[in-house]
Parts: sequence; C-alpha cells; structure tokens
Amino acid sequence: MTKILCTIFLLGCAFLSFSQERIYLYEKEVPNSKPGENLEEDLPNNQVDTITKFVSKPSLTVYLPQKGKSNGTAVIIYPGGGYHVLLSKREGSDVAKKFNELGVTAFVLRYRLPDDRVMVDKSISPLQDAQAAMLYVRTHTKQWNLNPEKIGIMGYSAGGHLAAMMGTHYEDLKINNPNGIKLRPDFLILVNPVVSFTDSIGHIGSRDNLLGKNPSVEKIRYFSNELHVNSQTPASFLVHAGSDEVVSVKNSLSFYNRLLDNQVRAEMHIYGFGEHGFLTAPTFDEWFGRCCYWMKSMSLL
Repeated sequence: MTKILCTIFLLGCAFLSFSQERIYLYEKEVPNSKPGENLEEDLPNNQVDTITKFVSKPSLTVYLPQKGKSNGTAVIIYPGGGYHVLLSKREGSDVAKKFNELGVTAFVLRYRLPDDRVMVDKSISPLQDAQAAMLYVRTHTKQWNLNPEKIGIMGYSAGGHLAAMMGTHYEDLKINNPNGIKLRPDFLILVNPVVSFTDSIGHIGSRDNLLGKNPSVEKIRYFSNELHVNSQTPASFLVHAGSDEVVSVKNSLSFYNRLLDNQVRAEMHIYGFGEHGFLTAPTFDEWFGRCCYWMKSMSLL
C-alpha cells in the first residue's frame, strides 16, 4: 500500500512539474485562411520520434515549472521541419520540459504549415502565428508570473528562420495589435537555423515550401533575415554544426557577423562534427549546457 501511495505521489509531482495546457491562438476565425478541414495529426517517426503534419489551426502548449520554481523567464519554442512538418516532440515538448527543470516557463508553438488549400497567403501565415503567440504570452504574464522583459524565442532549423523573422521583422505587423503590445523578443536561441533564403546559402526546400517555386527577388530579400539585422535585433545565441549538409553553417555565420556589425550581444558555437538536428552529435546536454551558460550570463537563469 505504501509503495502504491509513493508511486501516486511521484506521478503527481511529475504532473505538477510539466503541467500542460493547449491554447488555440485565435478565438474565432484564423486570419489569412480559407475554409477547410483541420487535418492536423501527430505521426510516429523512427528518426525523430514524432512529427506533426497539416497544422492549420495554430496553438500554444504551455509547460510550467514545478510550483514555486519559476524564475520569471519564458521561452516560446518553434520546432523545425522545413515548413513542411513540425518535429513537435524532439524539438518541442522534450526541450520544454528541460527548460521547466531550470525554472523557465516554456511554450511550444504549433505554427501553420504553408498550404495554399487553406491559406490566402501562405508566406506570412507562420509569421502571423509567431506574432500572435508573443502577443498572447505578453498579455498573460501575470497569469504565469513572468517577467515581461525576459520572454524569448528558441527556433530549430526552419523554426529558427521563423525565430529570426521575429527578431528582425517584429515591427512589420501581420496581425491586429490594438494596444501596441511589444512583439519584439527579448532574446533569440537559434539551433542550426535557416536564416537566409538567398540562392548562395539559403535552404531552398524551406524557401519553396513557404514562398513557392518562383519567388520574386523582393520576397527572397524580405525573408532573408541576415539582411535585416540592426542594432535593435535581440541578443542571440546560435549553435550549428560545421558539417551540416542540410542547412549550411553559413546561415548562422552570416547572422552572427551582422549581429557583431551592429554591436548586438551574441554568442555562437560551431561544432566540427555533427549533422543537421544533432541526431547523433553533439549530445543534447553538450549544446544545451552551453545555451544554459549563455542564459545565465544574460541573467535569464
């Protein structure tokens, strides 16, 4: 009997540590959308555990630290997946729970995946959802005991592209923000990010999925984030593998160099060995430990 009670207690503690709530970003109609069936689904995947497909109804899943452990910092996490799918567990819920252990409140954003069938302009749908997510979190800081000046974004791969968009295009509103709530993130964490859509270093698969096969020069420039860094771009942490054969490390290098040119506080770690997504190397504890060190240096932990 005692053993059963202990098990129930431990399960209860785990629930309190990683209690979750899923919030749909738009109460009524999703902006920039066409009528269509919601086909979102989570599917098992041998390589990355779980992938999410066909997101047309964007949402935030809230991961709260154990009661009394919150330090006021929050991170909104954008999983990667080439603007085609979302790696919603490996690059979403798993890292959210790690942040919870550090006292950080985490939110995993399921942003819309570009689809002409259910979107008027698919190119701006993910950015709309990213802005709506920041708006929601910033208007509910008291509910979660958050410091409104310590709300950042973590993005992987194409999610890193979306995070960089938020760091460079936060003044270009794609949603209604009648009260002028600040949408600029306070910091960025970019993990093997797609930064550019240029022919020379950009990830063309992500570009094709977001913009279509023949985007204009103007659109390519708008969505190439290294071209829009300025002195107000948030402090950033970047990590990448130099041997990444999917997204060139030049994406991170270009963004980092522009941050330095604009005297923005930045830290970057380039691993000589490892693949896109760090599936085998470096280990999660290795690169995430460096991220935590940076966050401590920024007084975020």
